[in-house]
Amino acid sequence: MSEPESLNRPSARIDTARILDAMRRTARIEREGLAALEDAFDERAVGVVSLLATLSGRLICAGVGKSGHVARKIAATLASTGTPAQYVHPAEASHGDLGMITSSDAVLALSKSGETRELGDLSAYCRRFGVPLIALTAGKDSTLAKASDHLLLIPDVPEAAAETRAPTTSTTLMMAYGDALAVALIEARGFTAADFATFHPGGTLGAAFLKAGDLMHTDMPLAEEGTLMSDALIVMSAKGFGCVGITRGGKLTGIITDGDLRRHMSPDLTASPVEAIMTANPKSVRPGDLAADALRLMTAGTHKILSVFVCDETGRPLGLLHIHDLLRAGLS
Repeated sequence: MSEPESLNRPSARIDTARILDAMRRTARIEREGLAALEDAFDERAVGVVSLLATLSGRLICAGVGKSGHVARKIAATLASTGTPAQYVHPAEASHGDLGMITSSDAVLALSKSGETRELGDLSAYCRRFGVPLIALTAGKDSTLAKASDHLLLIPDVPEAAAETRAPTTSTTLMMAYGDALAVALIEARGFTAADFATFHPGGTLGAAFLKAGDLMHTDMPLAEEGTLMSDALIVMSAKGFGCVGITRGGKLTGIITDGDLRRHMSPDLTASPVEAIMTANPKSVRPGDLAADALRLMTAGTHKILSVFVCDETGRPLGLLHIHDLLRAGLS
C-alpha cells in the first residue's frame, strides 16, 4: 500500500520564520492552558489527594492512546514517590486484567472527552465492586464524569495542533495534573529525600541521594600520634588509599597523603614522628552527609584532595571515602 500523498511529497524548502512561529505558538498555547489549570484546582483535587494518601491498595491508572501514555507516566511518578501505582490498558482489562483490581485499590481514568469507549468495562467494574473511580477529563458532563466518584477537570482549552486536533495541550495538562497530585502527596505524607532514594537506587537519581556512609571503606589506614613514619608508611602502603589518618585518643587529628610525603622528603623522613609530617585538622564528613557534598568538598578550591575521612560527631573516624568511589557511584 502506498503512502498518503501528503506524506510522500518531495521535501519543500523550510520557511524558518513560519517554523519558529509554529513552535512558539505551541509553547504559548500550552502555557496558557497550564495557567488555566492552575486556577482549576479546587476542593475536589484535595479530596483525591486525601483518598490517595490513605489508600491501602494501589492506584490503577488507565487511558487509551496519548492519554494512555500519560497514564503510564503518572503511575510511574506516583510509584517513585511513595504511592503504589501501576498502569492497566483498558482493552486488556476487559480481557482478564480487571481481576488484578481489588476493592482496596482506586482507579484513575484519563480521557479528554470522557467518552472513550474502552473505559466502559472498567467503569462498570468499579461500580460493581465499589472501587473508587477518579476521572481526569475535560468533559464535565461526559459519560466518564457521570460514572466517577471523584471528578478532576482539566480546562477545555484548544489543542496546540488546532488543524488536526492532535492531543497536545490536553495531554500536557493531564501530565501536569498528575505531577501536581504527586507533589501534593509528597507534602501530605512528609516524603523525604531519603524515602525518594529508596525507590531510586540506580542511575544518577540514586547517586544523587547516596550518603557518605553508603560508600565509605571501614578498613581504614590509621596511626596514633607518636608513631614513626617508618611504621606509618607500612600502614599507608598496605591499605592502598594513598593516605593515612593520624589519631589521638581515637579522634582524627591529622592526615598524611602522598603529597605530604613529597613535600617532606628528606633522608630522615622515616625517623620522624607522624605529627611532624601530617596536615593537622583535616577536612572530614559525617556518615549522613550526601556523597555529592563530599565530592564537592574534595574538589573545591585549588588544592584537590583524593580521600576524606568519615567521622562521627566526636571526631572519631568511622570510614574513608576515596574520590574513585564517588566517581564509580555515578557522581561527577
